[in-house]
Amino acid sequence: MMMNRRTFSAALVAGAAASLLATRGMAATSAPVKARNVVLAHGLFADGSCWTEVIARLQAAGLNATAVQNPLTTLPEAVAAVKRVLDRQDGPTVLVGHSFSGMMVTEAGVHPDVSALVYVAARAPDAGEDYTALAKTFPTPPASAGIVFDGDEGRLSEEAFLRDFAGDLPEAKAKVLYAVQQPFQKALLTGKTTQAAWRSKPSWYAVSTEDRTINPDLERFMAKRMGAKTIEIQASHLSLISHPDEITKLILEAAGQNTD
Repeated sequence: MMMNRRTFSAALVAGAAASLLATRGMAATSAPVKARNVVLAHGLFADGSCWTEVIARLQAAGLNATAVQNPLTTLPEAVAAVKRVLDRQDGPTVLVGHSFSGMMVTEAGVHPDVSALVYVAARAPDAGEDYTALAKTFPTPPASAGIVFDGDEGRLSEEAFLRDFAGDLPEAKAKVLYAVQQPFQKALLTGKTTQAAWRSKPSWYAVSTEDRTINPDLERFMAKRMGAKTIEIQASHLSLISHPDEITKLILEAAGQNTD
């Protein structure tokens, strides 16, 4: 009888593990839900206009695209901004995040209308995980040294922005983006997600192989951990601007659109 109980317990553990792996691998094994809405969130050193090139392509494909203006104050306030936009969507919606806004996607992505998640060189923490501690297990990217503070407001220096954030963009274009970067509050960096939407929603991830803002190997680790369908783009942190065709194609795939 004792052996039977042990066998039964082992079977339960094995079944739970298999279920978890199956959930993490949804993007690779399930046909995406067809969605006509896309909500895009931006991270630090940027505003919603960083999605302009991608939005134009999504609209040309017949999708309804909306960029969230991240307040860059606290994580709860940033997540609330995403949820307000999600509440305005009609039907299945792909939620996309770049850089820091991967935190927002991970938290707000449990919204019932979200059919898929797309991470673009983005943070993808687990529930309750200390992202800063996770990032420290990989070599520190160069851009980190370029963050400057005025009191509690942080921004990226012009040198770091041009070299480490937007390194594959024409200098004139990168300088325009630098001019419109929004400062973030220190409190934003202390927030932790309370849930991980990628554990229950199919996910896609675009790794930037030349990223100097988030370590590319950290991006690969997070993408693999979530079981995301992953592409690699030879791009800086701003692949959404330097390679909008590839990013748009990934989003269209997550939306169940034919990209052939």
